[in-house]
Amino acid sequence: MTAWPDRRILDLFGIDKPILQAPMANATTPAMAMAVSEAGGLGSLPAAQYTLDGLRAAVAEVRRGTKRPYNINFFCHTPPVPDPARLMAWRARLAPYYVELGLDPEATPPAGGRTPFDADFCTLVEEVKPPVVSFHFGLPGKLLLDRVKASGAKVIASATTVAEARWLEHHGVDAVIAMGLEAGGHRGNFLSDDMATQVGTFALVPQVADAVTVPVIAAGGIADARGIVAAMMLGASAVQIGTAYLFSPEAKIPEVHRQALESATDDGTALTNLFTGRPARGFVNRLMREVGPLSTDPTAFPTAGGALAPLRAKAEAAGSGDFTNQWAGQAARLSRSLPAGELTAVLAQEALALLTGHRVIDR
Repeated sequence: MTAWPDRRILDLFGIDKPILQAPMANATTPAMAMAVSEAGGLGSLPAAQYTLDGLRAAVAEVRRGTKRPYNINFFCHTPPVPDPARLMAWRARLAPYYVELGLDPEATPPAGGRTPFDADFCTLVEEVKPPVVSFHFGLPGKLLLDRVKASGAKVIASATTVAEARWLEHHGVDAVIAMGLEAGGHRGNFLSDDMATQVGTFALVPQVADAVTVPVIAAGGIADARGIVAAMMLGASAVQIGTAYLFSPEAKIPEVHRQALESATDDGTALTNLFTGRPARGFVNRLMREVGPLSTDPTAFPTAGGALAPLRAKAEAAGSGDFTNQWAGQAARLSRSLPAGELTAVLAQEALALLTGHRVIDR
């Protein structure tokens, strides 16, 4: 065997390697996305971290660096109704930390937030025509989704349960990302908020593959060739990898996050809603130990991070990650420090070697 046994994702996106780089807000850079795409995978830009003009500039940078397909990812959350009482309670919960770090707990913190997909972003999609558009937290309304599909983009979205996968297929996606509980960053759940019943990757993937007719992309706990091959044996046509790319020089993360990655253990992460108001997997730190990791205290997604921003800045300046969200999946320790393009090529080469029976892998 010298070729991938399942070409559905390769043919759908026009890529050479069944590896998608996860769109990690505040960590992914245009340089990372273009390197992955140029290596034959699918690089991704996280729109949630950009303004409209910022995203337009990032897309232009990627297009200057590669002619290969790329993906733009959007959040599909509904901005919460302002809740002054809950905000005051969240700030009061954090006030002792402000005092400890010499900050004024009465000072107005910056507003926290992430920009959801809207008509303006949809117009930008129609303008730049990305080959692939992905969504997190469900899908936009039918009118906007129809416009995205009419632009020529292939549409994919994350599912954390079989029910979500079926819902996505029913609403017209071209492929489903089966996101297991092991994955770093924000959970993609949208039909249920119950974290106790979320499913692991290698239980979720075959059940989703059996439940839908569109191709399945496995995500969560995949950082080496063994994970890629295992996902494919269970019915995935491709994999989406996030944490492993955080080790690349193209990743833009604080030094405290890099240090946490270098010392990662299998049990060093947990799901927490403290940093944004929505569950996400990251390295356990002081705030998670003392307040959470899951708590009713934070304001609704995506506003909780505003009150944490001054604490994070002060702590990071002192070399501490006590108040920094350090997203990572459970397989972080399997990762290697390689440039994003080289990592894509090496993972694909090693996965093919395993698929063809040549098990020797030089790590």
